[in-house]
Amino acid sequence: MISTIVKRTFTLARFYPNKGFSRCFSSSLDFHKVSNLEVTNKLEFVETKAPTPMYSAMDKTGKILDKENTPTLSKEETQAAYRNMLTINLMDQILYEAQRQGRISFYMTSFGEEAVVGTALALQKKDYIFSQYREGVVFLQRGMSIEEMMNQSFSNQYGHGKGRQMPIHYGSKELNLVTISSPLATQIPQAVGTAFALKREGNGSVVICYFGEGSASEGDFHAALNMAATIECPVIFYCRNNGYAISTPASEQYKGDGIVGRGEGYGIKSIRVDGNDVWAVYTATKMAREYAEKNNKPVLIEAMTYRVGHHSTSDDSSAYRSKGEVEDWSKRDNPISRLRKYMESKGWWGNDDELEAKSSLKARVLKALAEAETAKKPSINDLYAEVYDTIPQNLADQLQKTKSLAEKYPDYYKINEFKS
Repeated sequence: MISTIVKRTFTLARFYPNKGFSRCFSSSLDFHKVSNLEVTNKLEFVETKAPTPMYSAMDKTGKILDKENTPTLSKEETQAAYRNMLTINLMDQILYEAQRQGRISFYMTSFGEEAVVGTALALQKKDYIFSQYREGVVFLQRGMSIEEMMNQSFSNQYGHGKGRQMPIHYGSKELNLVTISSPLATQIPQAVGTAFALKREGNGSVVICYFGEGSASEGDFHAALNMAATIECPVIFYCRNNGYAISTPASEQYKGDGIVGRGEGYGIKSIRVDGNDVWAVYTATKMAREYAEKNNKPVLIEAMTYRVGHHSTSDDSSAYRSKGEVEDWSKRDNPISRLRKYMESKGWWGNDDELEAKSSLKARVLKALAEAETAKKPSINDLYAEVYDTIPQNLADQLQKTKSLAEKYPDYYKINEFKS
């Protein structure tokens, strides 16, 4: 039996007695005072604890389960978040097809995971966001426009990456959105370092870092959590456990109590939430942010969800899961429909609102796509710019050779499509 002195489980209600939480927000005991440990002469393995429950704020019909946890967001704020969920869903449909038509090189959808917008609702503008691949709705909620996201995906002259990044690798210095990078888990230790710097500045900012359960199998994940716990950084680790790391199901990735148990193992307060429930995600992130800012310590959130779409346009998920499994998840637990039912129950949304929103948003997405696709590509100069304050001679020579080659074969390199 695990000694209550060696290991303690805290509840959200204990840390936030006025919030009405009944689900566990756990942490490990500080082990540095070895002299305080209970001594036993009985030799036995530590018992495996029961799985951590999943916190839910509303059911699949949009009904709030606990009145004390009723979201405090206004009608306008809720409608705006819902419209952003619809927007990313439409963008995913349209840009996925655009990739299949050869109009962009790559794309990743977030079908079934749109409830992550709840995290953005709980953050402040001064907070920093380290995203992975499926948080497009977070970028929209933070203030990035459809046009900006389209320009980046088409790698045109207006895209912030200037053609030097793959599509959907969004970023914005003005919005504290750190540019997405392709390698798995690299953003996790970077987020910890940023959080430590913010702690030293003392301005009350926190960092949130998103990743999938597949990234939690990378070494960077473990190094980052250990570092965050030991040097005490205000960072929220948000793990989207969507069931698959590309083609590897969660059952083949790890044993034990999912990802939430790993946070507890590193001495980090951790919670498991319904990742398809906007209000569960929002409320948990809000509490996590309050704790991280007040105590300058990390929090881990494991959001249980499901990846409805393929991993990316380079993947065919029918090779490792059945069509029936995907259809079942799509029908019974859709984050967008759950929030819509909540709004309908309050008289905030109806069929006319739905039709108008989808029509106007689709028109805007298609207009942004057409403009982004026809815009000129970045200048050849951008290929070598913004690495050094003053371009070194070897890169200057390479730039000149590149220009000479393009001028020699203008039709092959289609130089008229590039900004001069």
